[in-house]
Amino acid sequence: MLLRASALLAILAFAGSAAPAPLAYPEVDRILVEKAARTMTLYGIDGSVHTIRGIQLGDAPVGPKQFEGDEKTPEGHFTIDYGNPDSAYHLSLHIDYPRAEHVAYANAQGRSAGGMIMIHGQPNSLPLGRVPGDWTDGCIAVSNAEIEALWEAVPNGTPIEIRP
Repeated sequence: MLLRASALLAILAFAGSAAPAPLAYPEVDRILVEKAARTMTLYGIDGSVHTIRGIQLGDAPVGPKQFEGDEKTPEGHFTIDYGNPDSAYHLSLHIDYPRAEHVAYANAQGRSAGGMIMIHGQPNSLPLGRVPGDWTDGCIAVSNAEIEALWEAVPNGTPIEIRP
């Protein structure tokens, strides 16, 4: 009996040390980001709904992005138009900001609207863990496991709405 108990404990210890299964989402046909709630809701083509909590935003998260360097995350309706596998932030999905109206507004103020807004993982210089708080220049950051799952589930052309 002692041998069986010790064998069972060894099996349980080994099973507890196994890496967690990677995240997986079904193919996504639209994304909703709610900045104040720090959530990203994924609507699957199969009717499923998954919510990522604790998203990280630009250093100045309140209000819509208007100018390059304002560190705000854009608000409005956009599209995921391509992925960048060579991102400095694990992986990244590009959001098609700025649109013509953003450029026109910024130009009227003698400024640039900025660009290169992405959904991305954590910095490659931080191999494990997560940067605390809001820290991007206007992007939406998630964990590396979450961006890996998004990378597989979000095709180019996916609409994304970003709300205050």
